[in-house]
Amino acid sequence: MTDANERFLADHDHLRDLGIAITDQREGYVRLRLPHDDALTNPGSDAMQGGVVSTLIDHGGGAALRTTLDEPLETPHASTELNVSFVQPATDDLVAEAEVVRSGYSRGVVTVEVRREGDGETVATGRVSLYIGRE
Repeated sequence: MTDANERFLADHDHLRDLGIAITDQREGYVRLRLPHDDALTNPGSDAMQGGVVSTLIDHGGGAALRTTLDEPLETPHASTELNVSFVQPATDDLVAEAEVVRSGYSRGVVTVEVRREGDGETVATGRVSLYIGRE
């Protein structure tokens, strides 16, 4: 599972350009980190743009799901629904923890909580529903 998520990140220019890194993972769980970058903030603000936080949640969902798949890089999977609730500004490096709620035959559900690294305050919570293309 570790190799699959690391290979996925290495092959994905957009995620790599954002600076997203996996810092911990086990079956059904992934912890990610996204460093604060002024280039990712809203104009005139120190808060990272909501789309960047949403991307972190979306990727966390896929990465956590991959930890439950027997052949994670060979099994097609894709987000079918993304729900994000923004709670506070993302004004620091971010840490996201993604936990699989269900990894079924054709669908998966993952919850993700994003916190500011410095004070641990919640920035956003999300849920990712995913299609799984098992044969």
